[in-house]
Amino acid sequence: VQLSSYDGKDYFPVTQSDIPAGSPVMYVPNDLVLSSSKAQQEFAMNLSACEDQLMHAGLQDKLPLFRVFFKILAEYEKGEESPFYPWLNSLPRSYNTGASMTYACFDCLPPYAAFMALSERKCFVNFQKAVRNAPFNEDVLKNVTVLKWAYNVALTRSIDYNGERIIAPMADMFNHGAETEVEISYDGSGDCYALAQYDIPAGSPLRISYGDPTDPTPLFARYGFLDESSPGTFCKLMHMKKEMEALGYTYSNLLFYRGDGGISPEVYDLVLYYCLLKNDEGLANTFYQAIMSGDEDTKGQYHAQYWQYTKEELQKHVDGTLRDLDKWSEKANSYDLNTHPRVPLILQHNAFVKQTFLNVKANLDVM
Repeated sequence: VQLSSYDGKDYFPVTQSDIPAGSPVMYVPNDLVLSSSKAQQEFAMNLSACEDQLMHAGLQDKLPLFRVFFKILAEYEKGEESPFYPWLNSLPRSYNTGASMTYACFDCLPPYAAFMALSERKCFVNFQKAVRNAPFNEDVLKNVTVLKWAYNVALTRSIDYNGERIIAPMADMFNHGAETEVEISYDGSGDCYALAQYDIPAGSPLRISYGDPTDPTPLFARYGFLDESSPGTFCKLMHMKKEMEALGYTYSNLLFYRGDGGISPEVYDLVLYYCLLKNDEGLANTFYQAIMSGDEDTKGQYHAQYWQYTKEELQKHVDGTLRDLDKWSEKANSYDLNTHPRVPLILQHNAFVKQTFLNVKANLDVM
């Protein structure tokens, strides 16, 4: 395995020879692995006040990530004396994540993408406030650039493994793929192994999964890249969030598909339920019960009888979103790239969404 790059900035592992299925392609011993549990043991007293503040902010689920963030800062403060210095010094200095975006960026994104990106920024701000309780050097605590860099390192280089956040240097070089070649695992001693999932020919990039490949927006917000191999995107029906939660649907259920302009069945359920609630609560409740009980016959009857309402609501949403996408991208194009370096990524994201919505529109208009 060797590191390769298409642009001289993003490096990733590539096979130099054929690798049989099940073979290890990378090994990182436990003493080089950074983990939230190790950080908790190492910094227990210093973490206490910080974590109390995070829990007060309702961020209990972010404690493992915070512990890795704390460890990154501790090693950064040691400078060249840190055993992790060569690895830290090799990492990117700037990121396109939601945490690194500004409110000007959010103004150019669809509401769902802006919401996901802003959530990352808010998490960073809470980490920034909490870490003030730590005994780090004031030069570190007051340096927002360093704090944001450490947050982005912890966020983008770590993986969630059995409730822990773990970084295995070198194994953090694997890029994301909708189709993956390797899988990361840890043995009972905490050693990291990357294993080939199938026979891999020489010259192949080695990729792992960073998350759900069906919708690129969460990856866009968290990692700062657009996965154009994603089959679709969330349908952007943010104004129906209350109804979505009532039906038990998630963003990953409610998809528009890019390739053929298809629409997931859950979208039709959501839109019809929304329309019925506005016009006849009794009909809405009957339809709701059919969805909850899995009564496909009743659901089918409702969809057939009230299809025109569903279609008109979807067309209104799709046409409106396409108009808004043009406005958001026009605004992004008005920014100076020197002060808004994430504009190209934002435009790429909006173009992906626009093409998806255009394909959906083409289908809806002839239904």
